[in-house]
Amino acid sequence: MSPLKFLMQYIKRHKWQYILGIITLFIVDYANLFIPELTGRITDGLTDRTMGMNEIFKVLGIILALGVTLAAGRFLWRFFLFGAARTIEKEIRNDMFSHLETMDVEYYNSHKTGDLMTRFTSDLNSIRMSIGPAIISIFDATVMGLMVIIQMMIYVNIRLTLLVLIPMSVIMVGEIYYGKIMHKKYRKRQEAVSDLTDFVQESFSGVRVIKAFVRERQQLKEFLKANQNAMDKNLDIVKWQAVVNPLLTVIIGSSSLITLIYGGYLAIVGEITLGRFVAFNQYVGMLVWPMIACGDAINMFSQGFASAKRIEEVFASKTEIEDSPEPAPVHELSGQISFNDLTFIHKGSSEPTIRDLTLDVPAGTTLAIIGRTGNGKSTLVNLLLHLYNTRRGMISFDGTDINDVPLNVLRENIAYVPQDNFLFSDTLASNIAFGTHEKSMERIVEASRAACIHDNIIEFPEGYETVVGERGVTLSGGQKQRSSIARALIKDAPILILDDALSAVDTDTEEHILTNLKKNRAGKTTIIIAHRVSTIKDADVIMVLEDGSAAEVGSHAELMEKGGIYAEMFESQQLEAAIGEQRAALERDIVKEGAEE
Repeated sequence: MSPLKFLMQYIKRHKWQYILGIITLFIVDYANLFIPELTGRITDGLTDRTMGMNEIFKVLGIILALGVTLAAGRFLWRFFLFGAARTIEKEIRNDMFSHLETMDVEYYNSHKTGDLMTRFTSDLNSIRMSIGPAIISIFDATVMGLMVIIQMMIYVNIRLTLLVLIPMSVIMVGEIYYGKIMHKKYRKRQEAVSDLTDFVQESFSGVRVIKAFVRERQQLKEFLKANQNAMDKNLDIVKWQAVVNPLLTVIIGSSSLITLIYGGYLAIVGEITLGRFVAFNQYVGMLVWPMIACGDAINMFSQGFASAKRIEEVFASKTEIEDSPEPAPVHELSGQISFNDLTFIHKGSSEPTIRDLTLDVPAGTTLAIIGRTGNGKSTLVNLLLHLYNTRRGMISFDGTDINDVPLNVLRENIAYVPQDNFLFSDTLASNIAFGTHEKSMERIVEASRAACIHDNIIEFPEGYETVVGERGVTLSGGQKQRSSIARALIKDAPILILDDALSAVDTDTEEHILTNLKKNRAGKTTIIIAHRVSTIKDADVIMVLEDGSAAEVGSHAELMEKGGIYAEMFESQQLEAAIGEQRAALERDIVKEGAEE
């Protein structure tokens, strides 16, 4: 879709505002034509002594009425045209946000946040200028320009008008060429601004890492490069404007010079009256604005179309994750999950992350998944949430293929605690109640107690109304994890997925949370992904992932009896724990002896 077609679909929704605005603008421009003529009449009347004070006051009254009309008209066309442009800007922003919410995770893997933010701000501002002020400028450049030229020919002199138009024609031709150049330069400028915005956003988000590795100076150097690139692209535009704008003034000045020389000559020889000469000078002055407006319109259209192209690229992107054309009539899941020869390969990878995984998980089962880093545990979770597509028959819920389960039904029936415990810059109460329509404090407190975070929250000065920082940065890792667990528990979904959600809590707190889960999740399916065997040893079924395959499946006792990968991991972690306890005991003894001495 071309940028013009993209914008027209929004402009058509507000066509009456544009029609009324243009009609009002036409009335204002038409009323403007009479002021120089009336001024010329008064000049001729005073020069020839043919106009008395009554007639002068009558003409002045007409000029005053025209002034009132112009003031009211200018208010109205601003109200209609600027109002429509602002509304369209809002609608595009709403539509773009709504569209981006439908995009899959692969899209966000390949598109940077800073670039998307620039499209929401700078690009939309350029579009607003192109469908508001630019419309006014192009109307004045054409309609008002033509009306002024016709009036100059009829009321003053055709030859003088044609002579004055020669420099103006040079402007028109030059600005068409100028617009083509600026369109390319504005697009490059927007890309440079996007890169700069993205760099700043990433730097501030990762400021703790930057400080921890003492990379402030290096980041500053990189920022200076990105900032310099953005400045260079802006200066490239400014240089052209610095040449074109003074050149425009010179050409317009030459029209005024022609008026003074040739128009003055015609007035001296009596071919035109002094009043018409004065009026012509005013008309030339009125013609200056359409010429400048033409340049402004070309600038704004160039920026707007370049930005519209970038916005349209967002809308042209289609998600790979969408509902089946004929979704199954499923409204609630019981929690039964089946994997049948599940194999999945990430984009850009040659080897499967998950391979030939077959497992049946009855409703109400607690399934634990354990394995070394990079063996596909989180990928399996993403597949269950249908964040990636799988071939038919590989995953089913309650006997229904995952591709036939409506996305909103699937995700409404799954509560999820991710590895990255993301919290919004909002109150703790709002964060915990985020995934449910139930906002009562009783439910929030109940979920917080089950997640063992309630006691921490009530110690904060503002309690549950405490506003956490960006991404929950003001909380500790364990507090963020437990807040995320509370957010999942309050949803009370048939399926709960904990993706390494207890890694930042101590063993005592972990034990309490697991006890609460066993009590609160009775009869519901729970999937726990962990690295610590202590977290999952009481699960009904434990699956050990090795190179993306289910290397071992069974209960804790069964897997220990096999003496395989799971047993080795358990014994290794037990040994590490014992060594840790001995070291802690030794340190306590040393401290005690030091105190006695």
